[in-house]
Amino acid sequence: MSTRLTRLFEPVKIGNLEIKNRIVMPGLNSKLGTEFGAVSERLIDYYEGRARGGVGLIIIENTCIDWPVGKAGTNPIRADEWKFVQGLHELAEAVHAHGAKIATQLQHTGRQGSSMTSAEGHQLVAPSALPCLPTGAEMPRELTVDDIEALIGKFTLGAAITKTAGFDAVELQGGHGYLINQFMSPYTNRRQDEYGGDFEGRMKFALRVVEGVRTAVGPGFPMIVRLSGDEYIDGGLTVEDMVLVARRLEAAGVDAISVSAGIYESPPWYSRIFPTAGMPEGCNVPLAAQIKKAIGIPVIVAGKLGDPERAEQVLRDGSADLIAIGRPLLADPELPGKAYEGRLGDIRPCLYCNEACAGSISRMWRIECSVNPALGREGQAQLIPADTKKRLVVVGGGPAGMEAASVAALRGHDVTLFEKGRDLGGQLRAASVPVFKRPIGEYVEYLKNRVYKAGVKVHSGKKATPKLIRALQPDAVVLATGSTHILPDFGRNGGARVATAIEVLLGRKHAGKKVAVIGGGEIGAELAWYLAEKGKQVKIIEMTYGVAEGMNLFSRLYLLDILSRLGIESLTNMTARDITEAGVVVEDAGGSRQLVEADTVVVAMGFRPETALYDSLAGKVPELHRIGDCAGAGKIYGAVHSAWRIANQI
Repeated sequence: MSTRLTRLFEPVKIGNLEIKNRIVMPGLNSKLGTEFGAVSERLIDYYEGRARGGVGLIIIENTCIDWPVGKAGTNPIRADEWKFVQGLHELAEAVHAHGAKIATQLQHTGRQGSSMTSAEGHQLVAPSALPCLPTGAEMPRELTVDDIEALIGKFTLGAAITKTAGFDAVELQGGHGYLINQFMSPYTNRRQDEYGGDFEGRMKFALRVVEGVRTAVGPGFPMIVRLSGDEYIDGGLTVEDMVLVARRLEAAGVDAISVSAGIYESPPWYSRIFPTAGMPEGCNVPLAAQIKKAIGIPVIVAGKLGDPERAEQVLRDGSADLIAIGRPLLADPELPGKAYEGRLGDIRPCLYCNEACAGSISRMWRIECSVNPALGREGQAQLIPADTKKRLVVVGGGPAGMEAASVAALRGHDVTLFEKGRDLGGQLRAASVPVFKRPIGEYVEYLKNRVYKAGVKVHSGKKATPKLIRALQPDAVVLATGSTHILPDFGRNGGARVATAIEVLLGRKHAGKKVAVIGGGEIGAELAWYLAEKGKQVKIIEMTYGVAEGMNLFSRLYLLDILSRLGIESLTNMTARDITEAGVVVEDAGGSRQLVEADTVVVAMGFRPETALYDSLAGKVPELHRIGDCAGAGKIYGAVHSAWRIANQI
């Protein structure tokens, strides 16, 4: 065991349950079950992979107790009928085989759903008839007392199914604005009967559910309740309120409290639930620490704690007893084992980008990961040694080139990688410059480490010409030559006043006091954020109707909030027509023109695939592939996934 991480790998007890270490995988909607909520082989492979990787406790995704009205998304796992026991049992057995423990997360969405998707045509239900704007502002039906009694029974049944299936614990989802949270919060509970009004009335539903679950599972079976340590919304529950809630739950017999934050409407929407790049590591630790001081049962904390050393410090500080690591376990299921062995450099870092995990779920797709193409494919995605060992040349040392080179080498191929720059990383070197993009820099170092450990022969600072490549007599060539900035014709002669986003980020050109950024996509918007934090006055010029439209919902909402707070003006539906000594001439949809004053103009209009080498090699080598940006992939997800696919095919 790593001497630096002794607390993280100490055993811990929740009630009578001993867990081998203090790493918890919290409930994350994967959509890897069947369309009808049953456990699938794919889901078992997914959770077994995390158990094999060394996690102590797995809490499976939002387990539905009221199908379809209360389900989260289109197909969470179900524990509302006895017929689902067998599949849950098989899942538990697969996890137990690797020494991990497993719990369900019993959940009801309440008002935070949609009749079109989650509720399948049924009207939503809630403590009070208050719509939730982020999910479509549908008016839910206010629950009657008889309805409430029935729901308590459904939570109780879900707990009984959990125990019968051979699970080790049960968690109640009492946070993130879901039904139990809705009853507790004055923001969502406007009732004046026994289940509303003052604090005692608003707590009654949660306490009745706890009572019913305890009756179903017995006195020795661990029960966890997840809470939003602060709802972060006017009129909602604060951390001071949550301290009182946690005390009442402890007195009622709950064995542990799991602390997250926010509800769907917490501004900016969702970002407290899915903390994105730019939010601080351990963003919920202060909330957990305050709650932990007030109770005597273990506290679990979530919120950007994938760095094992940061997690260790939280435990040493006494802020929490267990660390919930969600998205980083998607990026690298072997994170716990690697950390235990002290191999921190071998951990594939989470970018907290939300692109393919939360972003995919928001699109009603199954969960994926930008940096881990094997996620959700664990049963078929093991590296298989190549039948025929080949001499392989990879051109380009960005994320696509490094991923392809390392995977191919690990499969047994003889791989040579050429990078014309002095160092590996490609455009990620520029992307990692802003402080809020630090995980990208960590990812570059991970890829470099992996390339060298795989035995790839790396030639940096050397341009791969067609003549050089053919002289090596490769069996296959993989081109990851990237892309180049798109520059408008009128910007080509702008001299020092005109720069590309990469030139500014890498310090090749310096921005003046007033900056106009042409292009309001993800790159332009994040560049504006970076410059504004340096004290620049920034305006974004975007020809479409919105800024950062290509980003996932969660990260985009957070980014837009940042831009607003920094005073960055976004000129949408405006097309840049000319660059003058005074700034940028823009034209609106009606043809009217105006001047945007600027002493520096940064072009962030996107990238054009670099295909010259491909064109010159086509038909002249035995096997030729394009991956990443030079194939039009775009973003880290496209680069890495295209590289992984090709490297496994060769």
